[in-house]
Amino acid sequence: MSASQEYFEEKEKIDFLLYQGYQITRVSENLDGAAVEFERTGATNQEREVLLLQTADARKYFSSIMFHQQKNLTPAE
Repeated sequence: MSASQEYFEEKEKIDFLLYQGYQITRVSENLDGAAVEFERTGATNQEREVLLLQTADARKYFSSIMFHQQKNLTPAE
């Protein structure tokens, strides 16, 4: 599989979880890639999903999402 195809598949998984209301809560990086933890708080329980992202482009993509999530959580100045 080509690197661009792998990236698009990983990006699609990230986008799907975000669309479902998940937010990135934790990242653990190693030589195999990045394990990105997503959490969604529902009315009755908290749900968690973990994705292993191996492509550099997918890791850049989730980094930009994390930046925007953090920016939206900080108080306005």
